[in-house]
Amino acid sequence: MIPNRVMMTTDAVGGVWRYSVDLAGSLNEAGIEVVLACLGPAPSEDKRREVEALKATRLVALDLPLDWMADGPEALDGVPSRLVALADETGADLLHLNLPSQAAGMETARPVVVVSHSCVVTWWAAMRGEPLPSEWTWQRDLNEAGFARADAVIAPSRAHAAALGAAYASTRPVRTVPNAITPPAQKRRSPKQPFVFAAARWWDESKNAALLDAVAVEISWPVKAAGACRGDNGQSFAFAHAAALGERPFAETKALMAAAGIFVSPSLYEPFGLAVLEAATAGAALVLADNATYRELWGGAARFADPRDPAAFAREVEALANDTAARSLLGALAEERAQRFTPARQLDVLFAAYRTAAVDRSGLSLGAAQAAE
Repeated sequence: MIPNRVMMTTDAVGGVWRYSVDLAGSLNEAGIEVVLACLGPAPSEDKRREVEALKATRLVALDLPLDWMADGPEALDGVPSRLVALADETGADLLHLNLPSQAAGMETARPVVVVSHSCVVTWWAAMRGEPLPSEWTWQRDLNEAGFARADAVIAPSRAHAAALGAAYASTRPVRTVPNAITPPAQKRRSPKQPFVFAAARWWDESKNAALLDAVAVEISWPVKAAGACRGDNGQSFAFAHAAALGERPFAETKALMAAAGIFVSPSLYEPFGLAVLEAATAGAALVLADNATYRELWGGAARFADPRDPAAFAREVEALANDTAARSLLGALAEERAQRFTPARQLDVLFAAYRTAAVDRSGLSLGAAQAAE
């Protein structure tokens, strides 16, 4: 059974915002109302307007922390109960939680779906390759409890699902539901311009801003980097060679993607990479970090380079900058591949997860679970 109203958690800090707003729009088109519960820093007016433009989505900003910004588990004690209370207040009949820790200890008869977009544990494994520091083990424990509590668990790629399986002892079977974006209504393309574009939270070490800055020195085209260079957690990065554009409105970022001759993503850790999909939909030639996620999603439709070798990355970018035909072909291949990640396909797989979640451990249907509340 498909729910009538979904309460979905989000945050205004990173890619989860883009995922949740786009998905809310798709759910609205399918006749499902959405309550977006935003935790962490309050969304900007620009972000609020994005939600206001949706036909059946309501945004509720909650004064609650995100797990990866909290000092310890005590700061998160009230999160599950407040989310359940909001579901009660808004009449939601399914909870779609975009942080697994939000489900830890949650008491509700409603179906609970958790999505892992990333986490400290898999980030640490990819970035450090060593055991998680003792001061962070509480995050692993909370996530593990959230996975155990969930009625369905989702990851955006098989690569991230495998990383979760390696990192957590008690995850439920993880269903892969790739992210999606709505393709543009018009296929007309503006002429590509000779610049390289990248978009990420550059303060996050895993986005590999240092390599991008080094590449900017070695190639003939200018490099433009959109995205925050300082995080609310105090981390920061200052570009010396690439042009730092800062956070831009989404429409402006999309326009830059459409104009860029080449899009690059040098991420060392990437569970999906929504910005890559946006760029591919705009027909940009892709040069990506050679990691498991990008190989899974973009193999045969992008060029890959070692994200720990600036010279190798620069060679791939410069080769494309000097070859118009190769750029055109690669952009067309990327655009064709992007057609696999449409809202219709996403909803098909997501609704299967919702149906799984709608049967709780006692075998109750979604309607019976609602009545039990």
